[in-house]
Amino acid sequence: MKMYVGNMPFSMNETELRELFEKHGTVDSVNIITDRDTGRPRGFGFVEMSDDQAARDAMAELDNAMVGGRNLKVNEARPRNTNRGGDRGGGGRW
Repeated sequence: MKMYVGNMPFSMNETELRELFEKHGTVDSVNIITDRDTGRPRGFGFVEMSDDQAARDAMAELDNAMVGGRNLKVNEARPRNTNRGGDRGGGGRW
């Protein structure tokens, strides 16, 4: 199960995020999203765990947990929207 982790402290790194979730089971992957221009963390990321029950336990325990002075937001990640704008209609003249 892939989980979204939001409202993270900007100082948190992938090792710290992994350790937080490993208390609940095996973590398959961790990815903190960074700004493409500055390289700085954007305050959210994703954690993947193959054991769905362990992931649910982690979500229940860590959602709204205070970490680094911030309340984490943890929930199941939604599928990525592949429609990045594209044709918005408009009926332009040809």
